[in-house]
Amino acid sequence: QEQVAESGGGSVQIGGSLRLTCTASGRPGYNHSMAWFRQAPGKERGAVAAVQSDGVTAYADTVKGRFTISLDNAKNTLYLQMNSLTPEDTAMYYCATGGFCRGIYCDTILLYTHNYRSWGQGTQVTVSS
Repeated sequence: QEQVAESGGGSVQIGGSLRLTCTASGRPGYNHSMAWFRQAPGKERGAVAAVQSDGVTAYADTVKGRFTISLDNAKNTLYLQMNSLTPEDTAMYYCATGGFCRGIYCDTILLYTHNYRSWGQGTQVTVSS
């Protein structure tokens, strides 16, 4: 099973920025997707953003315009640039790798938990005043 590891979490003030990084052990360049999910205490894990190796991206409505996901295919490394952070962004952030999709529903499929097969241990992001 592919190994996935996140880094870059931490504590930041409201309005601040953080950049998360995820490395995966899979073969670089193959058709696949990678995503960020997050889970706050007492809440279900939900999608933040996803990207495929062909460049297709998808974002949760709550982060559109503030977060940017990017994938370095050659290094099989995923990034999440988070700007204008609010306390509602406080959560454990998980990286995952999954399948490749095609078609008009791809941007929806990419945000489904079931699309992903390998998960990291998570990195904590805390936003406070």
